[in-house]
Amino acid sequence: MNFEPYPFEKLTNLLENIQPNKGYFPSVLTIGEPQFETPDFIQKALAKNAALLKKYPKTTGESVLREAQRNFISKRFEVALDDTQIIPTFGTREVLFNFPQFLLFDKKEPVIAYTNPFYQIYEGAALATRSKVIHLNLSERNNFKPEIDEDELAKCDLVILNFPNNPTTATLSLEELGDWVKLALKHDFVLLNDECYSEIYTNKPTPSLLEAALHVNNIAFKNILVINSISKRSSAPGLRSGFIAGDATILEEYMKYRTYIGCASPLPLQYAAAEAWNDEEHVAKSRAVYKENFQIAKTILGTKIPDATFYLWINVGDALEFTKRLYKNYNVKVLPGEYLAREDAKGENPGKDFIRIALVESPQKTKDALIRIKECLNEQR
Repeated sequence: MNFEPYPFEKLTNLLENIQPNKGYFPSVLTIGEPQFETPDFIQKALAKNAALLKKYPKTTGESVLREAQRNFISKRFEVALDDTQIIPTFGTREVLFNFPQFLLFDKKEPVIAYTNPFYQIYEGAALATRSKVIHLNLSERNNFKPEIDEDELAKCDLVILNFPNNPTTATLSLEELGDWVKLALKHDFVLLNDECYSEIYTNKPTPSLLEAALHVNNIAFKNILVINSISKRSSAPGLRSGFIAGDATILEEYMKYRTYIGCASPLPLQYAAAEAWNDEEHVAKSRAVYKENFQIAKTILGTKIPDATFYLWINVGDALEFTKRLYKNYNVKVLPGEYLAREDAKGENPGKDFIRIALVESPQKTKDALIRIKECLNEQR
């Protein structure tokens, strides 16, 4: 298998011969990793349950964790699930890589469609399953929402959406998600929405694909799945706590598959994660910080405040040259958008000319970095 280097490796290669301006403190705005302390009550729960390391964890997850995750879905999205409709996972990256391998194993010529730009694990899963890929381009022309081509979708076995979207920050309404549910039923493909940014919204809570399924009367969630995690929500990526939820028929067989791949979460992590899933107060505090960062960006850069995520997706012209100049002159790292996307069948890379900025630092550090970015932008005008 010939996997592409990850975007951060490409960035390292792009900048390796550049000496940054030592007159500035380094600012790294490349990775979607919250730079805040994991809330104290989560850390205490982890320490309290450390003695459980002596026990093997069950692949199905502890009941306390499954219940916490189902409660989260119920309170946040008003969707009631039973235990057959959810599986706790070791974060979501492993699911995005191994679920397509499970789902597409018996397909002779599998086809996967996913949003472009994308989280690179989608591409890795396509390579691992020898799937043909259909890119659902997200561009300014379509307001960063995937255009629907039913002739193409009719060929698909699996379609992966990612809304709220990384990196474009776009969201889909309940009605728009409902249209995708109808397409999954009409053309009999499995539709999975990566909802890891669902809790990082700036004003109105964003909808889930599960809500949309109920909205269009798909009460059994046939062909419908979502994934989510607490990495962004709780500033706890190291807990590796996520879930996949939806179609019970699919999940029943996927659960059997998971017993072989050895990715059960250690028990102390599960108990700490349960505390995190059950609490909303700490999430509201994080949202307030991210919203403040967006307000700062609006003041300094004139950018709009997006509905969700903690990213800025900005057209800077030649993004590779801008990224190098920003690092050399101002000691700030950002990520070129073309590293997060691929050329489609027409030779178009929808990430070209864009940079992604992760606003994951404190407001003061964010302000300092954005002022430098503004100065760099002014240089090229």
